Amino acid sequence: MVKKAVIPAAGLGTRFLPVTKAEPKEMLPIVDTPTIQYVIEEAVSAGIEDILIIIGKGKRAIEDHFDRSFELENQLQEKGETQSLEQIQKIANMANIHYIRQKQLNGLGDAIYYARQHVDDEPFAVLLGDTVISSNSHPCIGQLMQLYDRFGASIVAVEQVPRQKISRYGIIKGKAIEPRLYLLEDLVEKPKPEESPSDLAIAGRYILTPDIFDCISRTPKGRGGEIQLTDAIRLMLKYHALYAFNFEGKRYDIGNKMDYLKTIVEFALKRDEFRVEFMEYLEEIIQQKEQKP
Repeated sequence: MVKKAVIPAAGLGTRFLPVTKAEPKEMLPIVDTPTIQYVIEEAVSAGIEDILIIIGKGKRAIEDHFDRSFELENQLQEKGETQSLEQIQKIANMANIHYIRQKQLNGLGDAIYYARQHVDDEPFAVLLGDTVISSNSHPCIGQLMQLYDRFGASIVAVEQVPRQKISRYGIIKGKAIEPRLYLLEDLVEKPKPEESPSDLAIAGRYILTPDIFDCISRTPKGRGGEIQLTDAIRLMLKYHALYAFNFEGKRYDIGNKMDYLKTIVEFALKRDEFRVEFMEYLEEIIQQKEQKP
């Protein structure tokens, strides 16, 4: 049974400069909620309450967001803003959150290695801090947890991606054994489209067994001069059966500005208080653009 989650959130977010010079990219808001809060809410909704966040220099805002703010709470209470008060108290109480700093940015595999003492000999979930997954049914990480209960093996979430985006992700090669479920045969980190084994991209959600730590320790630096988690998982394939699951839901990759903008629009349109007026505004903008000579 999976009881713990690890969220890597130590990256510099250079693709979002200049805002990420002082603000963690994981704290970029989707309307009014930080990206990483959606990630933690996904883990909590799947029954995980013990969460380790791997942070780096300049990430103090993440810790502050999930901590109590007594001064703010007192002000809200005095003003009678009970709804806002309950909202921020819920954020601070949603899970048992721990932090450890990745002292040197050395890749996702290295970041996960920092969690070895916290998770000990238990299987654990990994949720990337800049990837939000929305599901109308069971949360994505919960879908993987159910499969872990069946197979007792590491499993990665995957999704089909357009050919032009293949080089942005780790890509799997797998043998279909059930609808949406694959037995992993190989993984490649950010291959060229013409060299890719499939169009199934790793989607930022994993269930890993503690065997991953030994594999990370034996994984040399790979693409970008960093220790890649994909390479460590590939090493695990030599000793263990691993699976991939094409999850039910939609991934929102907050790793680049255009996808981030699209995410904000979609999430705003899901909100009852914004939907009608915001849609009217978007339609107005489109009409103005069409009318220009």
